[in-house]
Amino acid sequence: MKPARGGKKTTVQGEGDYDAARRYRKSAEQFVRSNDTEDLARKASPESREEADDLERAEDLGRSRGRDEPASSGPHEATRETVSKRSPDAE
Repeated sequence: MKPARGGKKTTVQGEGDYDAARRYRKSAEQFVRSNDTEDLARKASPESREEADDLERAEDLGRSRGRDEPASSGPHEATRETVSKRSPDAE
């Protein structure tokens, strides 16, 4: 366990912790209670058919990539290859 702000100790659970989940849930519930979410949804909707089409194309592009398929071979991919080539186990 590592100390958190204020000296409290937290237990990390997998990819997060219970304290962070509780804070997020409380914040999300407060937001929903204090805002007109239907109105916010209407305001966030596309303003034109062209904008709606652009958003749909972007969504289709994002979904077209498989889970195991990298979005691009950026610097992180090259770094992994370089590291594995230098590793004594890779030979």
